Amino acid sequence: MSPDIALIAVDVQPDFMPGGALACHQGDAIVPGIDRLLRRGRYRHVVATQDWHPPGHASFASSHPGAEAFGQILLHGQPQTLWPDHCVQGTAGAALHPDIDWSAVDVVIRKGSRREVDSYSGFRENHGPGGERPSTGLAGWLRDRGVAEVHVCGLARDVCVLWTAQDAVALGFRASLLWDLSRPVTPRSDVTTRAALHAGGIVTLDTAD
Repeated sequence: MSPDIALIAVDVQPDFMPGGALACHQGDAIVPGIDRLLRRGRYRHVVATQDWHPPGHASFASSHPGAEAFGQILLHGQPQTLWPDHCVQGTAGAALHPDIDWSAVDVVIRKGSRREVDSYSGFRENHGPGGERPSTGLAGWLRDRGVAEVHVCGLARDVCVLWTAQDAVALGFRASLLWDLSRPVTPRSDVTTRAALHAGGIVTLDTAD
């Protein structure tokens, strides 16, 4: 693998697995493949992102009286899906998945840690009160190491993985999504996800190939 390509494993956490607080469709199916990929040592640089919310986060339906999970509100003038409480800081559901050997990871980017701002992408938070999307610092970290391209995997394909890949391109990186090592919240979203990837110039890859 070229030294200017980095792997980004997005939010591979127990709360996104079947039985978890915000289960993705077949989310557990990607765990063995990501573990194998990391053990092979094919990437010189490996990043993991971790959803890391404080209790009472603004994206939680429970923080809005009368609201239901998966409903929509406006937050800082932008559409915001309301989620079940998930990946609360310090809980077992927020940990990186214990069945993966994470020793190859160079840096962990924790996101969504500000109570009033959600964060899907590993590169930038969602819109804040002033309309800005603050950086997580990941883009600078990658550039400092000569990275020009990222391969993105993890959960959920239709939300945080997609946003991370899109932001990578917007910030000047080439990007590919490892389709077989990602899963969506719902498989109904796959058609629109593929269309968004194509529109953004993001390649889809299968590690089996």
